[in-house]
Amino acid sequence: MDATWHAADFRPPPGLSNRHVQTLLPRCLPRPAVDADTEILELPDGDFVELAWARPQPDRADAPILLLFHGLEGSLASPYARQLLHAAAGLGWRALLMHFRGCGAMPNRQPRAYHSGDTADAYWLIGQLAHRYPRALKVAAGVSLGGNMLVKLVAEQGGDGLDLAGAIVISAPLELSACADTLRHGFARIYERHLLGSLKRKMAPRLARGELPLSLSPRELDALASLRAYDEAVTAPLHGFGGAEDYYRRASAGRLLGEVELPMLILHADDDPFMPPALFERLPAPSPSVRVELARQGGHVGFVEWRGGGLHSWLARRVARQLEAWGRPEGLAGWSTGQAISRSGS
Repeated sequence: MDATWHAADFRPPPGLSNRHVQTLLPRCLPRPAVDADTEILELPDGDFVELAWARPQPDRADAPILLLFHGLEGSLASPYARQLLHAAAGLGWRALLMHFRGCGAMPNRQPRAYHSGDTADAYWLIGQLAHRYPRALKVAAGVSLGGNMLVKLVAEQGGDGLDLAGAIVISAPLELSACADTLRHGFARIYERHLLGSLKRKMAPRLARGELPLSLSPRELDALASLRAYDEAVTAPLHGFGGAEDYYRRASAGRLLGEVELPMLILHADDDPFMPPALFERLPAPSPSVRVELARQGGHVGFVEWRGGGLHSWLARRVARQLEAWGRPEGLAGWSTGQAISRSGS
């Protein structure tokens, strides 16, 4: 049975609807100040991740929790991270961000990094939160790479495998191979070069020191010209995949949407320059637990609107509205019907 797609209520400001403008605009807007306490969370394999806990934290041990997973090479400094943590904290939620390995202030210890399908660290952290705050309602949100990872984690663990009440997935590359190909064309090459440069700068000193089990020289690393080439030479061998295509196939979460049992909200823009056109038409129908809200415009993790005489994040407003709804006693009983649209967006 086909899932129901819904039209997101996002409307870009006049003159600012271009997908690249929307993608880049959040970097130009003032970011809310988010004070955060850093925690080093030790992992079972001897490595660690850095957690950023937004301050002030609620006094109540049963205060609801928002756990945020960032995108490729993201961090607490990412505009969306500041917006979403600020919004959740403003509602009285305990808000935290998990930096993927090596994305915090310190390089990670193990000869590996992180990738789009790496769910183990998130699973461990959610278990730790369940132990610390057993009576707190918990919602996880994932942005871009973190969103793909979150869909995969929720689908793999089933309805009772995680202490989560719900999940929010934003601009997720649910078909990794097609997304890698999309970033090779046109203006999207700018985003690819930015991400690739960040990855190389992080890996180059570790490779030079002989910390990584790779048959790759620093010169060869520098010569990698695409994310697909990087995944073929670095991501795949570091994490036990047979190559980039094997990694993309096994890590892509779109194929698992029909297996999601927890309430899940997916927010996506049809004009996302990181994604192939009509991404959701390429994927299996989601389960009834999943609500997909599609905006015609919005770019990649953009969604900047005009409200109250200024430019603001619709994304933060939409997520806050969902947290408020799920935080009510009856909030998880079901989804509102909203305005249904077809798979073609008409």
